[in-house]
Amino acid sequence: AGLDDAVAELAEVRDYLGDPERYTSMGARIPSGFLLSGPPGCGKTLLARAVAREANAAFFAMAATEFVEVFVGEGAARVRDLFAQARGVAPAIVFLDEIDAIGSSRLVGGSGGSRETEQTLNQLLAELDGFGKRPGVVILAATNRPEMLDPALVRPGRFDRQIELELPDREGRRAILALHTNGKPLAADVDLDRVASLTRGLAGADLANVMNEAALLAARGRNSTIDMGLVEEGIDRALSGVGSSRIVSDEERSITAYHEAGHGLVARTLSTDAIVHKLSIVPRGGRLGAAWLPEANERLLHSRTQLMTRLATLFGGRAAEEIALGESTSGAAQDLWRATALARQMVSEWGMSNAVGGLVSPPNEAVDGGPWSDETARLIDSEVRSLLDEADELAHDVLNRSRPALDRVAAALIERETLTLEDVDEIAGPSADSNGRAASGRPAPAVNPARAPREPPVSTL
Repeated sequence: AGLDDAVAELAEVRDYLGDPERYTSMGARIPSGFLLSGPPGCGKTLLARAVAREANAAFFAMAATEFVEVFVGEGAARVRDLFAQARGVAPAIVFLDEIDAIGSSRLVGGSGGSRETEQTLNQLLAELDGFGKRPGVVILAATNRPEMLDPALVRPGRFDRQIELELPDREGRRAILALHTNGKPLAADVDLDRVASLTRGLAGADLANVMNEAALLAARGRNSTIDMGLVEEGIDRALSGVGSSRIVSDEERSITAYHEAGHGLVARTLSTDAIVHKLSIVPRGGRLGAAWLPEANERLLHSRTQLMTRLATLFGGRAAEEIALGESTSGAAQDLWRATALARQMVSEWGMSNAVGGLVSPPNEAVDGGPWSDETARLIDSEVRSLLDEADELAHDVLNRSRPALDRVAAALIERETLTLEDVDEIAGPSADSNGRAASGRPAPAVNPARAPREPPVSTL
């Protein structure tokens, strides 16, 4: 569920193993290896097993880390043995997990350990090159970091088919959730569409964990069904960890309440996409509170205006602390880190700075500092700081004009600990600017599309 494109790509593996003559009679060469890439928990191993089951093929799974030994030659011998076993029972699928453990770009010289890794990789390359000599055997491999792989491994004729498994979209998440509700007694109030909206950024394994946590909570409470409240508690645990029983001082509760209220009110005022689903000051996973701000519409392209709104929302907690309490605290650290990373992407990857313009670099190079001259690097830093200052000013502007609502929402959080969307709407009243934009006097930024990364719909203190 949720991997339709990847399943379609791998269908030819199933077809080839079931009827190889159909391909060979056309002079077609099935790809030697299929490389599955994607974040942890997105279903790479499950997909490989499913393909083997559909093809009625033997399945050999091994983590690449198991090949790496201290003594030179042992890893290569293990590779030979694995493929010999697969050839003996063909049709078969060999699945190598975490292939970057042996397939990363090779070092020159090095210790015995690095030489062992290189010999193991060379043996794997030899097996890939001998694909025509092992009919009925297909190699699948998985990695979280495809950019780290040795170019010799991914050239045509080896792992020449690369399939990227992305985090599931809303429809994919709903399908995965439906799969993991089988056999679970759900109450009538459980809305899987709503759950799918609240779990943006979660992988399939995380979604399975959400429903399992809800079932455990229901059993622990001796409930006959799993209601929506328990499912939301399962989401809380997946995103922020288990609730803590630690005693929080009144001062920290007040700071946290204003912080989360600030996030919520800035998002509510500026964004046409974000929904203030829930604000909480219940301690979880070492954090004192959280704001759930899922997007109503999951976008792949974001304009500069939308990204500035995201930046301002990240600054909302810190701005609320400064407005209400006179100074900020260390609780904004994660928000500032995320804001800085986003602003740097806007400048160095997406060309959203007039001063830097279209002088950008690929994502990995931008993260590592980029191929910049010292002068350009200083300019990028200056533009990043300018974006952050603009977002901070915007957040302060919104909250200063919404100060009565900020005080009311914070007070309600202190009293109730958790506020829903309906609670916030009732307490805060109409937003400060009904057109979804702060009246700061600045012109709207130019719209420039950008492929923005997915993030969990939560900001935490």
